[in-house]
Amino acid sequence: MATGEEMTKVVLFDLDHETYGVPVEQVLSIEPFQTVTRVPHAADFVSGVMNLRGAIIPVIDIRRRLNMGHAAVTKESRVIVVEEGDVQAGLLVDMAREVADIPAGGIEKTPDIVGGPEARFISGVAKISQDRLLVLLNLEQVLNDREIEDLKNIER
Repeated sequence: MATGEEMTKVVLFDLDHETYGVPVEQVLSIEPFQTVTRVPHAADFVSGVMNLRGAIIPVIDIRRRLNMGHAAVTKESRVIVVEEGDVQAGLLVDMAREVADIPAGGIEKTPDIVGGPEARFISGVAKISQDRLLVLLNLEQVLNDREIEDLKNIER
């Protein structure tokens, strides 16, 4: 690694034994999973809302959002509270890992072979070790347009 190379700090987490990440500057906190209250007529990827220190936060089942199905909540499950624009939401993940420094030049664009509507949720891929890749989520797309409006309504 070259001295002075720009690094991107990323919070790493697991989904179905694969490593994903979001930029650390968009992460407000990492919380143990707590009971959520279902919201009628919310999108199927919205697990519900939770009370986080007096604030009502919508919780997104990121597995469902990425069309990966649903997994049981375990003692390792975490809610990563993120902020995109003026929306705060919790991302339900299998396990939170660590904060990693990724060389900015080491982040590659999403391969063209990754298709389907879920491809827009991925901003890039990076190598974090000899045998481990990291999929970077694009929170702007994960929480986009209509969904952001829905989440704003849940917060009220």
